[in-house]
Amino acid sequence: MRIAGITYESLVDGPGIRVVIFVQGCELNCLECHNPDSHSQTGGREYTVREVMRLMKKAGPGRKMVRGVTLSGGEPFMQAGDCAQIALEAKRIGWDVTTYTGCSYDDLKKREDADINALLDLTDYLIDGPYIHEQRDLDLKFRGSANQRIIDMAATRKQNGRVKLYYGK
Repeated sequence: MRIAGITYESLVDGPGIRVVIFVQGCELNCLECHNPDSHSQTGGREYTVREVMRLMKKAGPGRKMVRGVTLSGGEPFMQAGDCAQIALEAKRIGWDVTTYTGCSYDDLKKREDADINALLDLTDYLIDGPYIHEQRDLDLKFRGSANQRIIDMAATRKQNGRVKLYYGK
């Protein structure tokens, strides 16, 4: 898989202290994107999924306080199969999974793609929607623009796909 970078201790990419994996490749090209260097599908560096999982587990000196992994980008759903494997490993070590996407949850579900559905099934918090610079709001938790939602995926699954938003601390 192609990775733009890894951050080992983030407080702004989902609830709690997180390891953030920035995948490489995004076709959305949102105006004023926070990670424009991650758009090219040939940028970043190639890793095996096993290498990414090994790096993820290192997590630096705060490892014991890490709550989860965040898959960001680029666009994680462009590498959904590999990201699902990383999410599964995160679950095995007791971490939760936050996944960012510039797509809407509904659009992802309509694709009926096994890899996309696997990643959605392993995701605890989905931040969906493109970044819209005109709706930029620096006071929003874990998001850059007001159109983006934090979806509580466990509650959404319980409600048979009716989106339930996350209002946690």
